[in-house]
Amino acid sequence: MTVERGLRLLAGAFILISLGLGHWVTPYWYLFTAFVGLNLFQSGLTNWCPAMMFLKKLGLQ
Repeated sequence: MTVERGLRLLAGAFILISLGLGHWVTPYWYLFTAFVGLNLFQSGLTNWCPAMMFLKKLGLQ
């Protein structure tokens, strides 16, 4: 699996989990959803994302 594909998978999972937690636990979890979205936005502009370094250390190429 490539880093880009892993990043999309991780971001999608974080968004779905935080939406569920925002609905069933507390709406403050929606702030995490916004954080993930903003991180994806800046990653698209700068081509740099902290999660990519983490995924590379896990062995994704």
